[in-house]
Parts: sequence; C-alpha cells; structure tokens
Amino acid sequence: ARCARLHERAARSQEAVRASRREAGECRRQLQARLVEMESLRGAHQSLERQLQELEERHNAEAAGLQDTIGQLEDDLRNTKNEMARHLREYQDLLNVKMALDIEIAAYRKLLEGEETLFNMGSVGLPALNSLPNPTYSFEPRSFSSST
Repeated sequence: ARCARLHERAARSQEAVRASRREAGECRRQLQARLVEMESLRGAHQSLERQLQELEERHNAEAAGLQDTIGQLEDDLRNTKNEMARHLREYQDLLNVKMALDIEIAAYRKLLEGEETLFNMGSVGLPALNSLPNPTYSFEPRSFSSST
C-alpha cells in the first residue's frame, strides 16, 4: 500500500513536473515572443528617432532660409524706402524750380503785355519807355545731381 501511494505520488509529481515543464516552455515561448517584439519596437523607435532628427534638421534649415529671405526683403524694403525718399526730394526740387519758372514766366508775360500796350498806343516815345520802372527778379537755379 505504501508503495502504491509512493507510485501514486510519483505519478502526480511526474504530472506536476510535466505541467511545470509545459508551463516553463510556454513561458519561454512568450518570453521569446516578447523579446522579438521588444527588438522590433526598438528598431521602430530608432527609425522614428532618425526621422524626427531629419525633420528637425530640415525644419531648422528651412527656418534659416526663411530668416535669410526675411533679411533680404527687409534690406530691399529699406533700399526702396530710401530710393522713394530720394525721388520725392528730387520731385520737390523740380516742383520748386517749376514754380519759380512759372512765376518768372508770368512776370515776363506781364512785362510783355505792358510793352505791347505801350507799343500799341503809339504815342509813347522811346524816352517814355525808359522811365518805366525796371522790375528785377531774382532766381537762383539749384544744381541737381540726378542719378537717372
């Protein structure tokens, strides 16, 4: 009876050992699957890290290019503003000259009309013409330096 119990115990122990071995084998298979999955995820992680780094480098390069473009556009804007200011000054100077010339032309026109009137009257002699006041006009033309 004792032997039978021992055999029975041995059979249960063998069954427990087999179950433990099956469980250990299943655990090993799961461990291997997890290790393979972990390596796969590491590879994917490294790939994503590289892509992220490449994107950051591309972004930085684009940002630097855009900063350069902004700098160039700001320089162009400054140059254009300076050129517009210069053209405005030249225009103002020319407008001043035109106004002075218009005034001078008007004065000469008045002078000519006055002489025509005297000439048409015919009774006025040459000495009488000399007695008319001689208007003096002062016009000092500016010197311009034109870049165009």
